Amino acid sequence: MEIVGAIVHQLTKGVPAKVLEKEGLGAYFADHDRAVYPVNASGVPFTAAYIASKGDPIADLVEDLAAEQKARATYENLINMADDPDVIDPLRFLREREVVHFQRFGEALRIVQEKLNEKPFYVKKPDCMNADNAGVSPAFDLSPVVGVKGKK
Repeated sequence: MEIVGAIVHQLTKGVPAKVLEKEGLGAYFADHDRAVYPVNASGVPFTAAYIASKGDPIADLVEDLAAEQKARATYENLINMADDPDVIDPLRFLREREVVHFQRFGEALRIVQEKLNEKPFYVKKPDCMNADNAGVSPAFDLSPVVGVKGKK
């Protein structure tokens, strides 16, 4: 996002305000001059609402995979619209980076799915699981014993 903003900033540097207005950037220029202010193609400002997180590792990783593919597609669209090699080259780099990120998130998803299929073994039964402590939920460590693998 920052690199694309920097490219737009460089492309508009020195362009007269009247030309920016004629080309549809008048409102943006009026609010932000030539500063990098992240907006989508419709002019809607970036918001943290675009970042999806559920707290579920599989849902979050699948969302990350989708975000990488959407970013890759956007870079490809920008490359197809551009004719300046100084614009196309960084966009190609960014597109390739999204492909690598997609691959790494895919690997992370596979690892998480494998770990979720393992049955953990605990050193002892947590106190809150004992019949005489029904309803009590003390803090306890449910992490598996290191070096002990569960059955799939």
